[in-house]
Amino acid sequence: MLTTWTVDDGQCRVREGAISDITAALRGADQRAAATAVAEPDSLRHAVWIDLLNPTQQEEHAVQTALGIEIPTREEMEEIESSSRLYREGDTLFLTANFLYGIEAGEFGSTAMTFVLTNTTLVTVRYATPKAITAFGLRAQRQPGTLLTSPDAVMLHLFEQVVDRLADILERVGGDMDRASQRTFRAARGNMQANRKDDQLKAALITLGQVGEVTSRASDTLLGLTRILSFVSAEKATAVRKENQHLIKTLVRDVRSLVEHAHMLNGKAQFLLDAVLGMINVEQTGIIKTFSVVSVAMMPPTLIASIYGMNFEIMPELKWELGYPLALILMIGSAILPVLYFRRKGWL
Repeated sequence: MLTTWTVDDGQCRVREGAISDITAALRGADQRAAATAVAEPDSLRHAVWIDLLNPTQQEEHAVQTALGIEIPTREEMEEIESSSRLYREGDTLFLTANFLYGIEAGEFGSTAMTFVLTNTTLVTVRYATPKAITAFGLRAQRQPGTLLTSPDAVMLHLFEQVVDRLADILERVGGDMDRASQRTFRAARGNMQANRKDDQLKAALITLGQVGEVTSRASDTLLGLTRILSFVSAEKATAVRKENQHLIKTLVRDVRSLVEHAHMLNGKAQFLLDAVLGMINVEQTGIIKTFSVVSVAMMPPTLIASIYGMNFEIMPELKWELGYPLALILMIGSAILPVLYFRRKGWL
């Protein structure tokens, strides 16, 4: 889907899904003709921001023809080499990074997103919708005179929205981890049933696993932003207008603080994970110790029963009238004595 953002007379004009809609309507018509009819080069060249979501070949061709640039393919966007993600062609910057998305739905992941910055237009190419993009779009419609003044301003303000969104995510993740920590240690101190305690420990492990994955993906996004900002800083004399250059310093400072916060959360999550695993080990050790004591306590009675289970002809105890109850008493006593000994030593 292709979305263009244009500012006319201080008003934000958004044209959304034009090519996709006309192509669907004109099923029997030539798709190239449909694309040309809707997305005229003049309208695309006057857009301050063009957002390509899952672009079709017709949409890519229309943008490339209008702006005279090459839109990266999805395979090129997923390259991990820095030279393939951050480069300059003439006066156009190509900036690619991974962005976290899908936190609200619970099926989160990372998606590559490319920013193509020209002197007149910002083109974003993406295959998922991070919430920061949606939130920025709503803000841009309310404040076009502030956020849509130039393509570099759009890009930097969009980065600000991403950073704000990541800050909210890390704050929420930290709160989830604190609550999981309180439940875990409360379960360890309390005298609750074993099944409930196991459920609490299992829930804590699941929460910590989610925290680890979210913080790692957030750190990946922050790393990508750091690389982009470093690259833009080196090119800011020609890529960023003078009135917007102060935004780069603010973004660098904010990203650095979030990176430190993410590292702190990772360290705290690792500590809590070690604590939870330690408590699980303590519970398992107690169970194994109980079985060990029972096994040792049953060894003397087993020995006595084995002796009197032998089929020798001369065994005087077999003819005793009280032989059977005496054997039972002997076995019980031999089982109780080890238990008393273990209690005295403090092993139980």
